[in-house]
Amino acid sequence: MSELDSGSAAKPSINEEIYAALRRWLAPLQRAPWWLHVGLLYAATRLFSFAVFLGAAWHAEESPWGGRQPDYLTFINRWDAGWYERVFDAGYPTTIPRHDNGVAYPNQWAFFPLFPVLARGLSAVTGLEWAASGAIVATVAGLAAALMVYVLFRNFAAPGTALWGVVFFASFPVSPVLQVPYAESLGIFFLAAALHLLLKRNYSAAVPMVILLCLSRPTGVPLVAVVGLHLVLRWWHRKRDPFPAAEMVWGAVLLVVSAVMAFAWMLIAWWVTGERTAYTDTETAWRGTELVLFKPWFDAGVDLVGPLWGPLLPLIFVALVLLYLNSKAVRRLGVEMQMWCGMYLLYLMAVLHPQSSTFRMLLPLFPLALAAAFISTSRAYRVSVLVMFNVLQIVWVVWLWQLTAISTGQAWPP
Repeated sequence: MSELDSGSAAKPSINEEIYAALRRWLAPLQRAPWWLHVGLLYAATRLFSFAVFLGAAWHAEESPWGGRQPDYLTFINRWDAGWYERVFDAGYPTTIPRHDNGVAYPNQWAFFPLFPVLARGLSAVTGLEWAASGAIVATVAGLAAALMVYVLFRNFAAPGTALWGVVFFASFPVSPVLQVPYAESLGIFFLAAALHLLLKRNYSAAVPMVILLCLSRPTGVPLVAVVGLHLVLRWWHRKRDPFPAAEMVWGAVLLVVSAVMAFAWMLIAWWVTGERTAYTDTETAWRGTELVLFKPWFDAGVDLVGPLWGPLLPLIFVALVLLYLNSKAVRRLGVEMQMWCGMYLLYLMAVLHPQSSTFRMLLPLFPLALAAAFISTSRAYRVSVLVMFNVLQIVWVVWLWQLTAISTGQAWPP
């Protein structure tokens, strides 16, 4: 080999030089505290969603919320954000508005109070209008949720894998909702905190988290089931895993508070309006029928594939869910996370009318983001999942936020 050839072989390639430069540049970041890593990753995902919203808004036509090509705050202040704005402005009605046949009109009682109350407080301090204060509260709550989700994930995974779980959560196809004036981000924060404290057996600290969660989003019913099953398992295994009397007392307090708060908003609606079914009538107002547990899923199956095979679709879905929840990746999340995912899905099947908002309702299944990271440590796999989620974000925003179906009279809410 000539000296020229030897020198060429020893010289690093351009790619190697770039990679080495990146490593030197990122070295201080690698030594940064975990909360900075999570914060930067969350900011990056929200910037991507911000760009997606701007792109969709540029192509948006006139809608009930504004004219063509609205600005960012106007564009995200749609659908449920409008109902939260009504609570922000005027609170809740003292009577349930109804059609002549007695069916309730859609109204504010379907939307829980903590999120608009926080936005109202921010507005009182800063003078900001609803659109800005609601978006700020949601985005900051989303950051708090990402930080809390990481803390929860660290119970099961090493820092790197826990970070990937947070990335999957923050880039999930419906994750743009974390920065719009919806209560999802707030609910996820309190839910993650409650689950973490339950795992740590810090039942007294979990009590306020459950109270605030049940004033944010309607997820109290599946959570009280998880709390109850957790305490039953602790009692069952008390001989090999001591269950001190103090923890028993606080566990019982947590269970009672969870049970009361799971139905608190329903009771508050009854007390204010004098109508026992005020909340359930309001929740079903959008579908125009009474609440019959599980039936809407079977009806949806019939609508999709007909009366012969339609009733089997929900059963097939349940079988697939059970198989997945018993998979190796999900089992690594521990019994409580498996119970949460199973109970929440059962709750959705019991009370939810399947439609386009169902995708958003799946966000509380965020522990499965860590299960997705457990499937493989391959960088190619994880980056591929991230790319897929980001592409589906674009699909979700363009499909549901542009109101393309409004001219046909068919609204598809996000």
